[in-house]
Amino acid sequence: MIVLQLTGIAHGGAALGRHEGKVVFVPYALPGETVRAEVVEDRPRYARARLVDILEPSPERVGPPCPYFGPEGCGGCHLQHAAYPLQLRLKAQVVVEQLARIGGLADPPVRPTLPDPTGWAYRNQARFHPAPSGGLGFCLEDRRDVVPIDECPILHPYLSELYDALDLDLPDLTALTLRAGVATGDRMLILETAEDEAPELEIDLPLSCVLLTSDGVPVPLIGQAYITERVAGYAYRVSAPSFFQANTAQAERLVSLVLDYLALEGREVVLDGYCGVGLFTLPLAERAGLVVAVEANPAAVRDLLENTADLENVEVVEGPVEAVLADRAEALDAAVVDPPRTGLSPEALEGLLAARPARLVYVSCDPATLARDARRLTAAGYRLEVVQPVDMFPQTYHIETVSLWRLS
Repeated sequence: MIVLQLTGIAHGGAALGRHEGKVVFVPYALPGETVRAEVVEDRPRYARARLVDILEPSPERVGPPCPYFGPEGCGGCHLQHAAYPLQLRLKAQVVVEQLARIGGLADPPVRPTLPDPTGWAYRNQARFHPAPSGGLGFCLEDRRDVVPIDECPILHPYLSELYDALDLDLPDLTALTLRAGVATGDRMLILETAEDEAPELEIDLPLSCVLLTSDGVPVPLIGQAYITERVAGYAYRVSAPSFFQANTAQAERLVSLVLDYLALEGREVVLDGYCGVGLFTLPLAERAGLVVAVEANPAAVRDLLENTADLENVEVVEGPVEAVLADRAEALDAAVVDPPRTGLSPEALEGLLAARPARLVYVSCDPATLARDARRLTAAGYRLEVVQPVDMFPQTYHIETVSLWRLS
């Protein structure tokens, strides 16, 4: 047992302090608190500890409203014990720290985090698994256990209503995903089964039901194999295997920031890398001469082609961004990239630097990989002008950022 004064927050949501010169990470604690903790993992340079008692609580500590929050809970949320204004400040601090420590940027231009409208009831998609004790629950990140749940306060009401209405007895079910078009009211039930066998269903709710086979093929059982969502006035078809931002209200913020930072004049050739179903492609097409939309997921490409069918200045290219950039000889005036959590691959970053767009907007869902790529961008002559954190995932440690890079 040790007593710690906690001074900061780590990427991942744990508070941190120092004991005998070593950094100690304590989940479910907050900066400014004095705690008693038990070391559970002792490494040469750091240690991890379990929170035992809060000796001096932070004035911004709050009672988590969800019964599944905490070390023995579902693991989906990490910051419900922090007042929402504190969550926003901590996320901006993490971005600053990562860009400085990993990216080597002195005094990075990070703005205050843009808040979610309420901080709750935002998720338009959730994936559940059968619990051994019956019912459905969330699968923990660090192990295969499933924690059964009755309700989740970060689910959008469309999903909560659907979850409450479920009465399933499917022995072969391996996973179930609920998805909603928040702006349209569309709802979808996506089933995954052990043998790709379609169950018999009776549904009294207005929704689509899809069997997602093990090879990623969506088989419509009831209704369509997709939903429609609207963001910033644009309509998007989103099929069962395709990625879409989980927070519709904040996705509109992302679109607005990308457009503002690129400041297009109507004639530019713009790369939209990792474009998915076209969240940025559609609004970019109204403002650019040509949009080169690149996506590797075949299901998302099918949606993208449907979503851009009426746009004559969009070139859809299926394949990895690195391969497309390697084969492309034409110059780029501007680019937006929205890579997965792993960030840009070395080959994609090399191709992007070779294309040398005058403006680059980098949409990131992981500040550590953004910071890693920032070091390379800076070395190649790009100047970071602004980083805007957007709280896409309140109550969790996840941080979305939109950054503008300009070629010096």
